[in-house]
Amino acid sequence: MKNRNQQTDHRLEDVQADIARVATGIGIGIVAGLVGTAVMTAAQMIEMKFSGRKSSDTPYKAVKKTFGVEAQSKEDKELITNAAHIAYGTTWGVPRGLMAVFGADGAVATTTHFGAVWGTELSLLPAMDVMEPVTTWKPKAIAEDAMFHGVYAIATGITADILAKWLKEAEGNN
Repeated sequence: MKNRNQQTDHRLEDVQADIARVATGIGIGIVAGLVGTAVMTAAQMIEMKFSGRKSSDTPYKAVKKTFGVEAQSKEDKELITNAAHIAYGTTWGVPRGLMAVFGADGAVATTTHFGAVWGTELSLLPAMDVMEPVTTWKPKAIAEDAMFHGVYAIATGITADILAKWLKEAEGNN
């Protein structure tokens, strides 16, 4: 039978291991979110080149409404838009990184992540009055937006899953 000190030491080790896994998941998520954002942005840039569509200023509107930041020029507005887009995508990588580290991976985790990311956009941004509700969009716009968020979720998920797998394999070799 274990004595009290051994039980306390074991619980402390478990807590430390859980903290390390959370920190690892956050780090993996940041990297995966950056990759997903880069891939999504590249897909959007390609689509805009062929369609002639201008980039969205919705991220700027959300930052302006949330933080009261006012762009002084067109360049400032574009900078704020891009920074918000990158920060948002990077941040959304964190839950996917945590899923991968704690064993939720593959298509199920990626689909869950996609639903959370796109669902948040479709509900939060209209509630903030910075975007029209999806019910007013044309079917093509809905399909394109879903596709871009799908590209993001897939790229983020693949990256998170690979990094978590590499880490687990590296731990197994130690």
